[in-house]
Amino acid sequence: MAKMGRPRAQIDQKAFENLCAIQCTRNEVCEFFHITDKTLDKWCKETYGKTFSVVFTQKRVVGKVSLRRSMFRLAETNAAVNIFMAKNWLGMRDVPLEETGEVVATPVSVQIVVKDASKNDI
Repeated sequence: MAKMGRPRAQIDQKAFENLCAIQCTRNEVCEFFHITDKTLDKWCKETYGKTFSVVFTQKRVVGKVSLRRSMFRLAETNAAVNIFMAKNWLGMRDVPLEETGEVVATPVSVQIVVKDASKNDI
């Protein structure tokens, strides 16, 4: 008896992991392989025993590490990248707090007086 239905989607595991590493979205992965999101979910379950979201979270780390390595190398020769990393990863600022002239709020005392309107006191 001949098999019925659509031919099984061919998803290259290495290509899939590379797409995750470069932070491709679920839709982009599906478009790349010409499959639906349901097919991708089923393939992830069969191949990794996990959902796409879990697999993607694990496999995207490789790309993050690569990007971080590249940024560190670039920061050695590019002042803008070096400044970005210092501000975002080290919490540095262009101007120290004490030199900004920022006014620190001090507590204020507020007194509310309620008058009885029926007494017509003016």
